[in-house]
Amino acid sequence: MSANLHYDTVSLLKITFKFKLMDLGFSELGKKSEYKTQYDASLLFPIPRSIKRDELGIKGVPEFKGVDIWTGFEVSWLNMKGKPQVRIAVFEIDALSQCLIESKSFKLYLNSFNNTHFASDDEVTKIMQHDLSQAANGVVSVTLYALKDYPCHVTNQFVAESIDELDIEINEYMTNPQFLSADQTSKVHERLSSDLLKSNCLVTFQPDWGSVLIEYQGGKINREGLLKYLVSFRDHNEFHEQCVERIYTDIMLYCQPEKLCVYARYTRRGGLDINPMRANFMFDAEQNEQKQIRLARQ
Repeated sequence: MSANLHYDTVSLLKITFKFKLMDLGFSELGKKSEYKTQYDASLLFPIPRSIKRDELGIKGVPEFKGVDIWTGFEVSWLNMKGKPQVRIAVFEIDALSQCLIESKSFKLYLNSFNNTHFASDDEVTKIMQHDLSQAANGVVSVTLYALKDYPCHVTNQFVAESIDELDIEINEYMTNPQFLSADQTSKVHERLSSDLLKSNCLVTFQPDWGSVLIEYQGGKINREGLLKYLVSFRDHNEFHEQCVERIYTDIMLYCQPEKLCVYARYTRRGGLDINPMRANFMFDAEQNEQKQIRLARQ
C-alpha cells in the first residue's frame, strides 16, 4: 500500500481490517521480505489506531496525550560522492495521529535509504518527516544524530520504586484487569515501575520485552494486584502501542487516578525500539528527561 495514497485510506484500512479480523496479510510482517536499498516511501504500512481503541471503549479523540518514541540504530544512506553516512534516528509519533506504523514496514522503509544518494542530513530529515507524517496521518518529528552526538543517558532502571521484588504467587498470563484496585481513602502521588512486562507481537507472536513506568496521583494502587496485572500480559498478543493504551485505560477504569502516566520502553528488534508514553497531564522537565533515557536492556 503506497504511503502516498493518503488518507482517506484511513477509512478504507479500518473497513479492511474489520472484515479481515485484524489480518495483516497485506503487510510484510512475518513474511520473507525483499530488502530494497533504493528509497521507497510506499513500503510504510499504516494501521488505524481506532481499531484497537474501539475495543477499549475509546471513542473519538482520546482523553490522554502522548507519543510513540522510536529509536532507529540502523539508519544509513550515501552522500553525493557515494560515501556511506550512518546516524541514530529518533522518531516521535504523536499518539493523536490516526495511524501507528507497522514495525516491519518501518524497518524496510529505513533500509530503502541505504543505497540512495542524499545531499545532507537536512534533506533526509525532511523526507522522513514528510513520509512518516503522511503514513501516520498526524504529527511526526525526526531527529538524526551523528554517533558522537547521540544523547545516550543509560540507566539500569526507571527512576521509580520497583514492584518486582514483591513475593507473590502468579498463575494468570492472559490480561486480567480485575487484578487492579485502589484505596480511595489514601491519596498518594507515586511512581512505580516493573521490568517484568512481556507481551507478544499480534502477527508473528514473537515476544516483546519491556519495562514500564506508572506515575499517578490518586487513591493508592494495590501493588500486588498491579504486578499480577502487568504479568498477565505475558501471553497477550498486541502491538507495543496498543499494550500501553490498554494498561492506561484499565488503570483509569479500575483505579480512577486523578493523574496518570504510563510509559514503556521495549527492547529493540530489527534495529528499532518502540517506547510509547500516554498521560492525561502535561509533562514537566523531569518527565521530558525520562523520555530520553535508555534502560539496561536497550
